[in-house]
Amino acid sequence: MAVVQITEKALDKVRGFRAGVPDSDAQAMWIEVTGVQRGEWTYNMSLKPLAQAGPDDVVQEEGDIAVVIPGRDADALRGATVDWSDDLMSGGLTIDNPNTPSPAMGGRPDVDLSGPVPQRVVQVLEHQVNPAIAMHGGSAELVAVEDSTAYVRLGGGCVGCGMATVTLSQGIEVAILENVPEIESVVDVTDHASGTNPYYEAAKK
Repeated sequence: MAVVQITEKALDKVRGFRAGVPDSDAQAMWIEVTGVQRGEWTYNMSLKPLAQAGPDDVVQEEGDIAVVIPGRDADALRGATVDWSDDLMSGGLTIDNPNTPSPAMGGRPDVDLSGPVPQRVVQVLEHQVNPAIAMHGGSAELVAVEDSTAYVRLGGGCVGCGMATVTLSQGIEVAILENVPEIESVVDVTDHASGTNPYYEAAKK
């Protein structure tokens, strides 16, 4: 029995993402648990070579798409459903997971959250976010803070990744909003179209 269920709509989107990367036929959809925020698991969904899967990892065949779930994450994801949302504000790949971490797993790293708002956002990125996404070759940095909005630029493997939306909304944004209450929204200002020359632009009114 499959560990996770993936809707046909989500699979179609993943096929589209995969078609745009080099050596696309060798790429698999990886679903990984990255941590705990607000009593819920946080996730990263990315495209990585199927050949990187280890003997303990779970490999599901969804038609022409291979889905890899690290062995350590299988129990946390069992019974979850991956879908696609067209919501303009928070659209992208989503995970509906019936499992929740035990309260003992909710501890936070020792992060200095004193000082100005931008400094505190940087602390969250450096100590909570970047260690989680570094394993996928990704990184995140603060570009600016205006009013209650933090502008974040993704780097490395996150640039141009069609699954960056779920990394931002279910990982980075949750971590910042939970730890820095003055921040009410997080905007990704990476130029994903080119993968280079990231830009910063003011929020659209």
